[in-house]
Amino acid sequence: MFKHYFETIENVEIFPIISLSIFFIFFIGLIWWVIRADNGYIKKMKSLPMEEDIVTYKNDSKDEKSH
Repeated sequence: MFKHYFETIENVEIFPIISLSIFFIFFIGLIWWVIRADNGYIKKMKSLPMEEDIVTYKNDSKDEKSH
């Protein structure tokens, strides 16, 4: 079914090349960002879920008792 549609598209062979290029550029950019990232920023992001001073959202028990 799809083969028929692809046969009607002109220059369809360019689409896999474009897809591979986007994929390759994205991961090269990601590797470049990881190499150039500040170690302090990486350590901060690594410990972020474990920090005690994070604001947690919870139901206020006073509001529930007043109703």
